[in-house]
Formats: sequence, structure tokens, C-alpha cells
Amino acid sequence: MAGNRESNVQEESSPLLSLQFQEPEKPAKAAPAPAAQTDEKSPVQMGQVNGGGNGCGWTADGLPLTHGSVVSGEPMGRNQWDSDLLACLGRNDEFCSSDLEVCLIGSVAPCVLYGTNAERLSSSTGSSFASHCLTYSGLYLIGNAFFGWNCLAPWFAARNRTAMRHKFNLQGGCEAFQSSCGCCGSMGDEDQEQCEAFCDVGTHLFCHPCALCQEGREVRRRLPHPGFNAQPVLVMIPPGEQGMGREA
Repeated sequence: MAGNRESNVQEESSPLLSLQFQEPEKPAKAAPAPAAQTDEKSPVQMGQVNGGGNGCGWTADGLPLTHGSVVSGEPMGRNQWDSDLLACLGRNDEFCSSDLEVCLIGSVAPCVLYGTNAERLSSSTGSSFASHCLTYSGLYLIGNAFFGWNCLAPWFAARNRTAMRHKFNLQGGCEAFQSSCGCCGSMGDEDQEQCEAFCDVGTHLFCHPCALCQEGREVRRRLPHPGFNAQPVLVMIPPGEQGMGREA
């Protein structure tokens, strides 16, 4: 009996006895594997890879990616001017009379031609023909009075050419020179746009009447006159009085 008690006491006092009745620990769950990274790139990232330095790169011979130039994975090419710079008499088509009018106005009253071009381009902003025409006339008079030639108005009119290129996706002079000779192909977006802006100014400085006429022919073929955009008015005419005759 004494031996049994001693064995029971030893078993109760043994620290290993309690470990036998403890529940086994559950294994820790493995952390989920990280999702595989895909190599797909957004259009903006693609523009940066293709040479865009500001996140809105230019596609090959197309528009900036921010303008939605990629349709079904294919870039949209540049549009050509409807007539050349030196084609002052225009083309022999349905706009032939309009081209002759543009040539006459551009030679005699360039302020009027500039005003009509700017009015068509900025028809959405509501700017009037008179404001554009008077501004051009003032710069024309100041340039001739102080410098002896019309040197200020061409600087002012060059912005219309830049706006027209952007609006209709037209090919600029710098881009046309690059495509013809194959040089300067590594220019960035900002350098390319600065080069096009300088070409627009140079075109107006050295060939201002022809540039105005070319823009006038282009804008008349692509945009209607703002005065012709009025909505038709439906006029309701009441029916005339009807009389009922008595039978004899």
C-alpha cells in the first residue's frame, strides 16, 4: 500500500503527466500565395513606353493616346490638308466659287478672312466675328506703323493654324518634313509640339496670305457657318373655318 501511494504521488507531481492530457496544437495555416502579376499595361503606360515622357505619348503616326486615337488596337493616321499652301485658287470642285472668294478676300482684306476663320473654329465658345476682325486690324495697323510691315498679325494668327491642326488631326509642317526625309524620329512629344508651333508661326510670317487662304479653304470644307446652325422652327397653322351647308 505504501508503495502504491508513493507511485501515485510521483505521478501527480510529475510535470510530464499534464503534457499527456493537453490537446495537440493545430498547425498554422499557410499564407496565401501572392497573385501572379500580369504584364498587361494601361494605354497611358503604353504611351510612356512608346516614347511619351508625360504619360500621354503619341502613337506611331497618330494622335496622342489621351485623344482616343487607338481604335481596335490600330493607330489613327494623320489627315492631310485638303489643298496645298500655294494652291491659292483652290480646287475645281463644288467649293470652287468659295475658294475664289477666299483668295480674293485674303488678298484684299486679310482681317475679314481671319475673322471668318476664327469665328468658325470658335463657334462653340460664342466669340463673334467682330472681335477677331478688330483685334487683327489693330495689330495690322500697329505693325505697319512702327515696323513698316505686317509683322504682328501673323504671330497672332498662327494660333488659329495650331488650333485647326489639333481639331482636325492635320499633319504639321515639321511632321511632313520628318516623313519626307526620315530624320528627327526620336523627338519627344513636347519637342514635337514645340517644333510644330514654330512651323505654324514661320508659315504665317513668311507666307501669311497663303496660310490664311489655306486655312479658309480647309475650315469652309469641314465646318458650316455658325449662322447656318439654327434649328428649324415648326409653325402650327390652325385649320380654316368649315361651314355646314343645309340640304334643300
